[in-house]
Amino acid sequence: TLTSNDIKQIGFEGLLANTYHLYLRPGEKVVKKMGGLHEFMNFKGVIATDSGGFQVFSLGAGIEHGVGKIAKIFPQEKNKAPFEPKKKKKPGSPRGSFVKITEEGASFRSHIDGSTHFLSPEKSMQIQEDLGADLIFAFDECTSPLAGLEYTRKAMERTHRWAERCLAAKRKSAAGKAAPGEQGLFGIIQGGEYEKLRIRSAEFIGKLDFDGFGIGGSLGKTKEKMYQILGWTIPLLPPEKPRHLLGIGYLDDFERAIKAGIDLFDCVYPTRFARHGVAITSQGNLTISKAVFLADKNPLDKKCACLTCQNHTRAYICHLFRAGEITGQRLLTTHNLWFFKQFIDNIRQKIADNKI
Repeated sequence: TLTSNDIKQIGFEGLLANTYHLYLRPGEKVVKKMGGLHEFMNFKGVIATDSGGFQVFSLGAGIEHGVGKIAKIFPQEKNKAPFEPKKKKKPGSPRGSFVKITEEGASFRSHIDGSTHFLSPEKSMQIQEDLGADLIFAFDECTSPLAGLEYTRKAMERTHRWAERCLAAKRKSAAGKAAPGEQGLFGIIQGGEYEKLRIRSAEFIGKLDFDGFGIGGSLGKTKEKMYQILGWTIPLLPPEKPRHLLGIGYLDDFERAIKAGIDLFDCVYPTRFARHGVAITSQGNLTISKAVFLADKNPLDKKCACLTCQNHTRAYICHLFRAGEITGQRLLTTHNLWFFKQFIDNIRQKIADNKI
């Protein structure tokens, strides 16, 4: 619900765009013709694109196992969110996996129209190059938290081979240009919840000529397991290169993960919750569409200086959501992102003060 200018005014210097969705529409060639993502969406900050590898998981094993990156990534923990967004089934959509994975890549059916597509390491590099992001990711196979040891091992080994193919494709592309490409390429570490596999993957990917590293795939069945995985992984990576924790970014994740050595995060949490009427505040989450807020003259958060809290009451925003007005989503998204930005700035100050 926000524009690129809104994002900059809130204070964020970068964003992540989705390779899979942009490939399906409007198509990477359209974006390239329009001058790349920066020109297409008029965002002058840093843009990262994922590889499409997460959709290999979410449209494949994610459907089969009934797990996802946000609500159910840690299947042994109860979802602490006040709701779990319900996904609407598209008319005529098939049951089961949309994806078939081979050594060459992943064949998948579009969730939009059912058309068949093929994504390989080389294709992912080509799409991301056409999109023109500043940071791009190697194509990988993201495994389910319910996958067993043997399949996780095979997927990890395939991810390693795909990582080498991504680097080769990027080198070939750069060699064909008058000037080297300016995109940074991150490799992705897999291995699921298994210590030996994570160590093996960190050692293998960490030695390749990537500009940074993403820690992805299944991060265990609980948050504690995720931090254990970070403990196995991060000490094996080159300290001078950035580490990105893929798809993780609840408020209680940041400080502990940063202490463990994580530099970058991406997560839909603040915007997805806003679309579903949940305000993130210093007093906890508020489901603003509840009737009790219709008579509440307070801002969402008295401690917040965002434009929403400075100009609108809970009563008004509650009314907008109950009436189905998109303005409510816009006001709540502005607030949630502002709240996140202040939270992260506080952590940055702690780092500057040597408190982290």
